[in-house]
Formats: sequence, C-alpha cells, structure tokens
Amino acid sequence: MKKIPAKTILSGYKEHGWFNSNYNMNLYKGCVHGCIYCDSRSNCYNIENFDEVILKENALEILEKELRAKKKKGIIMTGAMSDPYNPFEKDEKVTREALKIIDKYMYGVSIITKSDLVTRDIDILSKIATHSSVTVNITITTANDEITKKIEPFAPSSKRRFEAIKKLSGKDINVGVLLTPTLPFINDTKENITSIIKEAKECGANWVYTFPNFAVSLRENQRDYFYEKLDEYFPGIKSRYIKEFGNTYWCSSPNQEILWKAFKDECNKNDIMYDHSQIDKFIIKRYKKEQLTLF
Repeated sequence: MKKIPAKTILSGYKEHGWFNSNYNMNLYKGCVHGCIYCDSRSNCYNIENFDEVILKENALEILEKELRAKKKKGIIMTGAMSDPYNPFEKDEKVTREALKIIDKYMYGVSIITKSDLVTRDIDILSKIATHSSVTVNITITTANDEITKKIEPFAPSSKRRFEAIKKLSGKDINVGVLLTPTLPFINDTKENITSIIKEAKECGANWVYTFPNFAVSLRENQRDYFYEKLDEYFPGIKSRYIKEFGNTYWCSSPNQEILWKAFKDECNKNDIMYDHSQIDKFIIKRYKKEQLTLF
C-alpha cells in the first residue's frame, strides 16, 4: 500500500443516488481482493495498477472540512469504486474514523463491501442510525466457496460474508446482498441464485438485489485480464465468451429469462425484497419511522 495526497473526498450532491445516497466517498484507490471480473480495472478509470491499494493520506481532514461546509445533509455512499474494508483498513482505521466524522455532522451512510471487517464498526453504524439512514450492502456472487476462491481469490469467503449479515441485521441497519455480477457459464445457475437468496433470508438480510440481465461488464484492459484468469481457473470458457459475446460490453447470461423468473419466485417465496424502488421506499420508511419513535 502507498499513500498519496487528495484534493477532495466527497462528490457533488445528487438527489436520488443508488440506495438513496446523495454523496459518494472513496478513501482508498485500488483493491487487493483480486476479483477477476472487477470493472474498476478498466482503462477509463485511469488507475494504473488497480491491484495496489492507495490511501488518500489527508482524507479525514478533507472530509471534515467538506462536511462542515455542505449546505445539504444526506447519505454518503462508500465502496462503489474501491472496497472501504480492504485488509489494510484493519490497521489504518481510516474508514472507521470517517464514520465517526459522518456521525459527528449528522449524515447517513451507505456502504458496499465484500469484507466482514465491516462488523467491527457496528458500534458507530448504530450511532449513526439514531439520527440518519444506515445501509450496508454485502456483495455475494456465489454460495459455493470453491468458486469464490477462483473469482474473488483474496476476498473473505462467502460464508464469512453471510455471517457478517447475521451480525449486522437487527441493529437498526438496513442490510442486503448485492448479487452482482453474474458470470455466464460460471455462476449463472438456478441453484446458485436460489441458494444465495435462501441463505440471505436466514441471515436476516432485508433484500437481495441483482440486474435482470444477469451479466458481467467487460471492456478495455479488464477484458484481457478476465480472459487470462478464465484460462487459469476455467479452461475452455474463454472461447465460449468470444463466440457468444464478441466485444460486447454487457455479457448477459444466455439463461437470463429463466434465472430472472427463478430469482423473483425465490425472493417472493422467502418474503425478501428485490425491486430497487421497493428497497428505496423501505429504507426511507424505516428511517422516518425510527425518527418519529426517537422524537
């Protein structure tokens, strides 16, 4: 890991961002999870070596300065680009300290991560939840940890991620599963999709969200990296991608219609949300209800 100075931390205000977020925050650049499908490795993001973690060394000072100056309160999302709970965070505690600042200025937070390290900060997340919305999305792409080791080699196992969901649920924290991306010919099976939904429900997740086309995005530098890893872990699959998708950006599962029906049926069967507008309404309604109870 190396450190660099930063000029800004927060993005501009958006009225309706993903999962009701209004601002975006990246404290780190790059990631060491080694996910073979990560779109952030694409050339368009101008990250020379995405597998190296870079910490924005003055991030906390800038964040406090920016929050102090903001005129609109809102929800701050982190993790859309680089995981805020990479292994270095265990010692650096930059994400933890940022959450304390977010709490201090009465903002909410929306987190995307593949790491169970997020449970370390349940105490601060619970404090934020007393005045603002708190959402944690944990990405889980497969219920089979043998496949997890191949497509997300250095990330915590799916088992550990499900255990994190169990710890987060019931703490006034909105918690869900991001079942994305789906890799055609690898994890695009009804068995995998339904297993994730069942496990998510058992662990107390409020929702499982995925894209109806059950796809992975491939472009520029990322496509070459992905194909290299397919040859290493899934011999013969690369030729199927080339034949099926060519240079298509969205590589959708040939079984997407069957999978979407199975996905919806299993979510309905387990009484778990999957529609984004429904999830957003749930987050807003729950927050307002808790605020009425508080005051």
